Amino acid sequence: MSAAADPFQGWTPVHSAVACVGAAVLLLTGGEVAARRAWAVLTRDGVRPGSPRTGFRALQSRWSSGIGRRAGKEWLCLPAGLAMAVAGQSALPLLAVPLGIPLVRLALRRRRERRTAAGTSAEVIDLCGTVAGELRAGRQPDEALRAALAGGAGVVGAPVMAAARFGGDVPVALREAAQRPGAEGLSGVAACWQVAADRGAGLAAGLERVAGALGAERDQQEELLAQLAGTRSTSVMLAVLPLFGMAMGAAMGARPLWFLLHTPEGLACLAIGGVLEAAGLWWTARIARSAAGRGPG
Repeated sequence: MSAAADPFQGWTPVHSAVACVGAAVLLLTGGEVAARRAWAVLTRDGVRPGSPRTGFRALQSRWSSGIGRRAGKEWLCLPAGLAMAVAGQSALPLLAVPLGIPLVRLALRRRRERRTAAGTSAEVIDLCGTVAGELRAGRQPDEALRAALAGGAGVVGAPVMAAARFGGDVPVALREAAQRPGAEGLSGVAACWQVAADRGAGLAAGLERVAGALGAERDQQEELLAQLAGTRSTSVMLAVLPLFGMAMGAAMGARPLWFLLHTPEGLACLAIGGVLEAAGLWWTARIARSAAGRGPG
């Protein structure tokens, strides 16, 4: 085969690494829109039935709905480690993959928990407003709660729905449901319910006050998180700067990966740098959690 006909002439380990990472990201994250646009640009008329794009779409759909969904994004560490191993011609990056996967999984799980807690808090506020509206319309407390939960138990859970439907102890069920992350506002709902049952006080007014207090607290938390976003982005940018430095070194003809993975001095720099990177990210996250009122842990 002539040099002009060889499509892989000049192919380097860096090209292989980039190809591995790009393919993995496309499959794991679902690059349907980007791939469709790229194909439309290249073919000028979009996707045709029976075109090569159809086979890729089937593969990507099968991955996104099957293996990719079960595996999770933390498995992107595997192609990333493979890319580093190919580019640096060393097995050390692959040895770091078993350590990186659980750390990334933990970070992703904490992010999902924060989002779930925020959604639960919003549901509690909506529940307070809905029950208060039903009470203003003339319903009894149990009837108002059942009407608010007509579409499902939602944030309060099945025990609260059962207590409201069959005459159980609603405040106790609400306090148990308040143990869930993000549902702490249900304890205030339980207190209002208890006072209304014991003293005949206006439950609708109490629930409206609870909803207002929870809404103000949520707005304050969101404003604080928005202010902390800049700090977190800066820490992440500083953490990835060494990667840009390595890329610039490779572009200038140096071999930074070879130095880091094949020399004692490079291994020492890699270990010390990794420890400092991890310590910096952990310290920044700790400060952000403390400022957000989540405790220093």
